[in-house]
Amino acid sequence: MITKDDLLHLALLSKLEVKEDEMDALIADMESIVAFADTIAQASGGVEGDGLPTTLENVFREDEVRPSMDRSLILKNVNGGENGCFVVRTRKQAAR
Repeated sequence: MITKDDLLHLALLSKLEVKEDEMDALIADMESIVAFADTIAQASGGVEGDGLPTTLENVFREDEVRPSMDRSLILKNVNGGENGCFVVRTRKQAAR
């Protein structure tokens, strides 16, 4: 059973404010979550391994090398960039 002290301790750890009128509803919600987790933990699916079908083989496509886009075409929306690259400024640099 989850007590109000447990709830206040969790609220303190998670830096959340819990109002007095919300406590009973939160405790009920938390108890139902814990009960559901217990149900799942007790369930036995009888599945070994990861439970995935074992008849599948590699379903990913092979990598395909393709030519890149022209760098000047990519950088045209940033006025050519700097030295052929995108410029990424830090917050300090942007504030100047």
